[in-house]
Amino acid sequence: MRIVQISLFLENKPGTLAAATKLLYEAGINIRALSIAEAGEFGVVRLVVDDAERCYEVLRAAGFTVSKTEVIGVEMDDRPGALFEIADTLGRASININYAYAFSKGGGRAILIMSVDFVERAIEVLRAAGAKLVGVEALM
Repeated sequence: MRIVQISLFLENKPGTLAAATKLLYEAGINIRALSIAEAGEFGVVRLVVDDAERCYEVLRAAGFTVSKTEVIGVEMDDRPGALFEIADTLGRASININYAYAFSKGGGRAILIMSVDFVERAIEVLRAAGAKLVGVEALM
């Protein structure tokens, strides 16, 4: 299932993440998943939130550099080999995983969020392989 992810570009210095997340807190926006990657003096914060459009507008109105990207959410077994099965399925279909992040959901389940080439084709391939695609509501 398609998920709208917000990418937020921040200076890599103390307090910038706090300033951005304070705006989200004040707007009542709940962060369901996040990943932070640094790139020298800047970082990229990738957020999956309960209201992506509002998140985008709040951050943009405050002067932050933000973008929206479609990513895919997949629920998988929390066990050795589960990521391999998904990566292998996509690789055999010539679909590249640009980046991914995951977390355990508990109860033997995990959620994988991926940016892939050819989102629609990736969804078709994963569904055909029996993968359980999930939306933001599953990230609780």
